[in-house]
Amino acid sequence: MEVDLWSIDVAAMRAHPDFPGDETDRAEAFGVVAVTGRGLSESLQPALVLQGHVDVVPVGDPLKWQDNPFGASIRGDTVFGRGACDMKAGVAVNQVVARAIHLSGVHLTRPLAVHTVVSEEDGGLGAFATLQRGHGGDAAVITEPTSGAIVTATAGALTFELRVAGRAAHGSARLEGVSAFEAFLPIHHAIRDLETQRNLCADSRFPDSRLPYPISIGRISTGDWASSVPDLLVAEGRLGVRLGESMQDARRAFEECVLLAGARDAWLLDNPVTVTWPGGQFASGSIAEGHELIGEVA
Repeated sequence: MEVDLWSIDVAAMRAHPDFPGDETDRAEAFGVVAVTGRGLSESLQPALVLQGHVDVVPVGDPLKWQDNPFGASIRGDTVFGRGACDMKAGVAVNQVVARAIHLSGVHLTRPLAVHTVVSEEDGGLGAFATLQRGHGGDAAVITEPTSGAIVTATAGALTFELRVAGRAAHGSARLEGVSAFEAFLPIHHAIRDLETQRNLCADSRFPDSRLPYPISIGRISTGDWASSVPDLLVAEGRLGVRLGESMQDARRAFEECVLLAGARDAWLLDNPVTVTWPGGQFASGSIAEGHELIGEVA
């Protein structure tokens, strides 16, 4: 296969008006695409792309792992390690498919491409950069794990950041300050109520999901000294986007929730919580029920 390996211009991708967002301080990234020959039709455009991502989420506390999280330990017929399922297995399958076709001697009518990307877990920089470089195809199979289920709809996700102000004071004079942590509590309660409301009428295509549109707070930071009242809390999280809901409407619903919760609190009324959307921004998606592709995949 012809291999294109390149260093991604991260700064240029971030400056692109269609950049999907990211959640890391990534300084460098690489793209790699392998394509078979032109094929019998002499067309350069691949008919099929097999795509997979090689990045994984953090391992958490390594002491809670029974195995080396990056060691790919095999017990029985199962591989244990970070990303074994999501999605090193899918990446491996893509390589095996390409190798099997090569060894079979089959002459393809159109080229086959294998895209291996980074940054899927934090926005999609790798796939975006690969498309910007000009790599594409008529159709793509992303070999993410689904336990054999055919998934015809997916919720979207937006990354948000909340900044809650407090008033600093020494811990020995706590009442002279306003804890940003305590100021955040009514906001968190309102977000939980919003989550319940947004999941009351979930789509019928999510029959087994108890919470198809979750709102999760993934990281909170506040305070810089144990003996002080914190004057700032930063909370970062993920907002589920409902099927058919525009990202603008999802953002508006969340911002209005935070605004209304703040309006009911004397401190937050004078010190409004700021909401920004700095990370990954993914729209929802679905395929029409009865579409011929569903039967073909089955």
